[in-house]
Amino acid sequence: MKSTEINNEYIKLVVQDAEIYLKDYKVTLEKAANSNAIYKGKPVPFLYHPMFFTEEDVDNFRKIGDMMISIANKVINRYIEDGSFRKKFGFSNLLEELILLDNGYDINVPIGRFDVFYKDYEDFKFCELNTDGSSAMNEDNTLGRILLETKAMKQFRQKYKLSLFELFDKWVKDSIDIYRKYDSSNSKPNVAIIDFTESGTSKEFEEFKSAYIRSGYNCIIADPRDLSYRDGKLYFDDYRIDLVYRRMVTFELIERAEEIQDFIQAYKNEAMCTIGSIRSQVVHNKIIFKVLHDEDTLKFLSQEEREFIKKHVPYTELFKGDKGVFNEVLNNKDKYIMKPLDLNGSRGVFVGRDFSKDEWRKRLKEVWDKDYIYQEFIEPCTRKFVAFEDNKTFVEEFGTIIGLFIYNERLAGLYTRVGKSNIISGLTEYYTLPNILVNERK
Repeated sequence: MKSTEINNEYIKLVVQDAEIYLKDYKVTLEKAANSNAIYKGKPVPFLYHPMFFTEEDVDNFRKIGDMMISIANKVINRYIEDGSFRKKFGFSNLLEELILLDNGYDINVPIGRFDVFYKDYEDFKFCELNTDGSSAMNEDNTLGRILLETKAMKQFRQKYKLSLFELFDKWVKDSIDIYRKYDSSNSKPNVAIIDFTESGTSKEFEEFKSAYIRSGYNCIIADPRDLSYRDGKLYFDDYRIDLVYRRMVTFELIERAEEIQDFIQAYKNEAMCTIGSIRSQVVHNKIIFKVLHDEDTLKFLSQEEREFIKKHVPYTELFKGDKGVFNEVLNNKDKYIMKPLDLNGSRGVFVGRDFSKDEWRKRLKEVWDKDYIYQEFIEPCTRKFVAFEDNKTFVEEFGTIIGLFIYNERLAGLYTRVGKSNIISGLTEYYTLPNILVNERK
């Protein structure tokens, strides 16, 4: 049983009774609009069609995640141990200082979302590695619960067992397990979810806060500018913070360091357990894909890891230096995608295929020698989905990108966006699809 076969079966189900399911889709839209599936103040766009996966797919995702975690650990450990290796990354003095600090629990990447273009285990490519600030758990779980209650899914589950990948209680358990490596004597740490108010995804933070409280832990949501470091501890007013779930992305932490000196000093003095620690930035920054292909990096990896990188990590180089680099990218625009080294949400990303030669030249001049990479453009894997528009039913092909949520170095769940643009992100026309694990009923 392949997920594509299940997908086609669902399409057939909906198309056969399109009028019934179109009415139900409108009801579902209303439910989603009144839910907490909100991104940047607007309801998350979705289809009346989830992303179906089988146990075989999940096993593949586990293997992909395990391999990349193994590689990430070796690269981060080399960064910590080898000053010459650190120069590859070009990080600021403050960022390097924070990365080198002991995080108190010996896990380099406690949380991440590794985005891939996936067809099967032999045919997939990485898009990017998100570590600090990894998000969108709420989109998947909230929309998943809503779609499982649709008429089509109720009909579909007569034949199949359908389940979601729960991402909130799971994170609470994993983060507390990590905290116990930091301090095994405190059985009930006070938790704080930390991000700049204007940058955070408040609905998602509330879900995580509820999950911590549900499990018996105190939890607050706080802006790092409102914290104070005193008597060797970090506080929000009189609330002592033992465990920080860091949603503040590293580039903002560094850019706004002067505004959050108490947080930084507390971090330097290991006054609290911070999950994730700043060292995860080594693989979060997009320069990691260039570093992975460097010969001196490949030398300290296993043969299997080297082959994995060459096959599944797109070719990446810095867009600076010799003018030959500029001309290579200019003259081969359909081969490349341009990305800033460290912005989130696809900001600043652009693709050669979307521009004329003159427009491409202009855009390249704007970012030349300005902390950009050029990367091999990967065609997204496609899948057919049912879509409703203007009271009509369509079966359309969309490009897909799959996020692998990694908690405590293990696969925890999935996140899917689909779209028709060369960039599938929140900045372009896209849909979020909840991920459903399908098993046959016996």
